Amino acid sequence: EEPVLLAELKPGRPQRYDWKSSCETWSVAFSPDGAWFAWSQGHCVVKLIPWPLGEAELGCKTSERKSRSGKVETWSRGAAKEKTLECGQIVWGLAFSAWPAAEDGDTDPACAVGLPCLVLATGLNDGQIKVWEVQTGHLLFSLLGHQDVVRDLSFAPNGSPILVSASRDKTLRVWDLSRDGRQVQVLSGHVQWVYCCSISPDCSMLCSAAGEKSALLWSMRSYTLIRRLEGHQSSVVSCDFSPDSALLVTASYDACVIMWDPYTGEQLRTLRHVPLHSMLDSSSEIHTSSLRSVCFSPEGLYLATVADDRLLRIWALEFRSPVAFAPMTNGLCCMYFPHGGFIATGTRDGHVQFWTAPRVLSSLKHLCRKALRTFLTTYQVLALPIPRKLKEFLTYRTF
Repeated sequence: EEPVLLAELKPGRPQRYDWKSSCETWSVAFSPDGAWFAWSQGHCVVKLIPWPLGEAELGCKTSERKSRSGKVETWSRGAAKEKTLECGQIVWGLAFSAWPAAEDGDTDPACAVGLPCLVLATGLNDGQIKVWEVQTGHLLFSLLGHQDVVRDLSFAPNGSPILVSASRDKTLRVWDLSRDGRQVQVLSGHVQWVYCCSISPDCSMLCSAAGEKSALLWSMRSYTLIRRLEGHQSSVVSCDFSPDSALLVTASYDACVIMWDPYTGEQLRTLRHVPLHSMLDSSSEIHTSSLRSVCFSPEGLYLATVADDRLLRIWALEFRSPVAFAPMTNGLCCMYFPHGGFIATGTRDGHVQFWTAPRVLSSLKHLCRKALRTFLTTYQVLALPIPRKLKEFLTYRTF
């Protein structure tokens, strides 16, 4: 079942050719509950779009969204209204998180009703991180510390107000939004720009990818380096954990995705991106070996990758070849809808595209494995008094 393009949204503003990287969609994000979609469409703005898209948008291949002069653009779609966040700088990274419920006596107007508030962090060209309250569009924090572009952002998936940022200044920084956005740690170890950071769903590990052949794995408890993951032949640019934290994938310019056991550092599988020449323009000079982005599906059985060979690929864990392709041009990032069924991709033209994704009913075996691996490390599984084949299945040595 090949991915089908459902909609393509384009910026309404003309491209600013005098601004380097001003029009690219370097980052897209769905909120954890799937109610909002954030699009860094270029031009220093972020669009916050209620999900699902309206029937008019899903029914046509392209739909332009033109901004007015005001900071917030809205129209009624139930209770949610679309917003435009004016960030003042080119936006590179996006991340959603549910804000903790307000304490008794808390006077913060953003969460005065005592309900969790949804926040969006934006990583900017000048090194700032701006954190917004989604429902109102109000700016909550401006986090200062990075000396260069904030390329990626990752919130702790357990709902805690811990934010990790990755920057071209070669550092990662840890922020605590419950303490007025205080910077609590600076992680140094990379010698090149940091492109990507990902916190494991169990919140025990952090992976970071820079313009280097190795990815770094950090402890989220002690903020110390656990190990270097070495195996790629070129720059690692993207990484993601499986939903049960048992697997880690890294994507590189060497045209490979490597699947790791983050607990042991073992390479479990390598997925090689072989060019499909029939899909390419023979006159093109595209560097086909450049992978841009990799992400896990919500149930953990599929991967999506975007590369410079004009293809969106879908991979199943048990196969070494893609199970589906879709032609796309100038892809930069990809993200699964948190409840499955859709993939959003961002392009170098500032567009965002929405694709169908394979829907799967997880087997009972996989559901049991996922439930166990959510709280058991690889070493704990190997210590269990169970048959060897069962250990191999639970540690993803057999798929």
